[in-house]
Amino acid sequence: MEFSLESLAPEERQQLEQNVFLTTLEQVKGWARSNSIWPLTFGLACCAIEMMGTGASHYDLDRFGVIFRTSPRQSDCMIVAGTVTKKMAPLLRRLYDQMPEPKWVIAMGSCATAGGPYVKSYAVVKGVDQVVPVDVYIPGCPPNPAALIYGIHKLQEKIRYEAKTGKRVTAT
Repeated sequence: MEFSLESLAPEERQQLEQNVFLTTLEQVKGWARSNSIWPLTFGLACCAIEMMGTGASHYDLDRFGVIFRTSPRQSDCMIVAGTVTKKMAPLLRRLYDQMPEPKWVIAMGSCATAGGPYVKSYAVVKGVDQVVPVDVYIPGCPPNPAALIYGIHKLQEKIRYEAKTGKRVTAT
């Protein structure tokens, strides 16, 4: 026996359309991933203090499903907060490589995004995107906790969009 929406009465069809939710498995996985981000904290300078403040009780990232992790094997997002030196870059890459797929990176602060005021120094990497691929850039020196929360929301939107369309989106 086949079922068709056209065989229903108009009021039954309307009630069915209001109460039945149709989606794909990829969209459900994207929704679950976007609402349970576990970032690896990679704090290197003053931006790390703002990142810690975002996880504290006043801003409380736990309410968004974001739980800071200290192990790369338990993380799916890396927040790079601060100045990345050329000596620290290989360690950053090693931690990124240890993270399971899918994984994302947030560059927090002007030092992580473009080298900041130390851009002309011989020892500073001119943006963390030269070491690992970055998904979301958060500008500022240092950006406040609200900016990090906004960046995390942008990453959540990106994860859901990629699950819906199947396309990889470049950095925002």
